[in-house]
This record gives sequence, C-alpha cells and structure tokens, in this order.
Amino acid sequence: MAHVSIPSYWKTLPQRYCLIGMKCKNCGTINFPAREICISCKQKSEFEPKKLSGRGKIYSYTVIAAGSAPPEFSEQEKLAGSFPVAIVELEEGLRICAQITDYEEEDLKIEAEVEAVFRKIYEEDKVIRYGLKFRPVKKRKSLP
Repeated sequence: MAHVSIPSYWKTLPQRYCLIGMKCKNCGTINFPAREICISCKQKSEFEPKKLSGRGKIYSYTVIAAGSAPPEFSEQEKLAGSFPVAIVELEEGLRICAQITDYEEEDLKIEAEVEAVFRKIYEEDKVIRYGLKFRPVKKRKSLP
C-alpha cells in the first residue's frame, strides 16, 4: 500500500480540503500542489496563497477497473467496482487529477463541466482520508 504519513497528510490539508494553490510572485503562475520551485519560470520564488474556484472541465479521463486500482483504493473497488479518474482543467487553467463521483455514464465525456466536492478518499491505518473529488455540474432548467 502506498503510505502517506499522517503528519505529511495533515501538512497538505489546506490544499486538499480548500483547493489552495500558490501563485508565483515572479511570473504569476499558479502552482498546485505547492512547490519550492515554480513550474513555469523554474525560479525559487516567493508564493502567495490563491483560492482556486473548484470548477472546470474534464480534459481527459479513464475508468479504473478489474484489479488495476492502487492498493489504497482496493477496498473501494471491491465495494463499488470500477470508478472514473479524470484530469480536470480548472477555470484558472491548471490541470489536476481527481476521482469523479456522483455521475451517470453519460456525464463522462471530454469538456463536461465539473465542480469540486468534499468526500472520503480512502482509509489507512483506521484513519479516514478526506479530500476533493469532482462531480458533473447538472444543468438546471430555467423556469418560464
């Protein structure tokens, strides 16, 4: 099983729970997750926190099935079967990888609008790990 220590996990809670990126003061690029060196200008720069919208579109996706889940998700696979994972392009332009939840098969398509939701990710050593997954944005019908 891939192990992430509890102190290491807790250190990343703001970005995991609140989708906080770090904006490079040198070039303005938003880095997520936080890094020591900017992914764009490659400089060891100062960063300022940037709350991300949590809204975006599916850039690409795959369905994890038939024993191909990472060990920490094997229980989820046993209980629910296959599950989709997507590269989501956020409104701010950066792309992140996340599970898709609360979906119908027809919701899984490139360019589908999604939004971040807080969910259980997995459990390790009797500690539940929470974080963000994405769900399709349902279009609401307007009233006449």
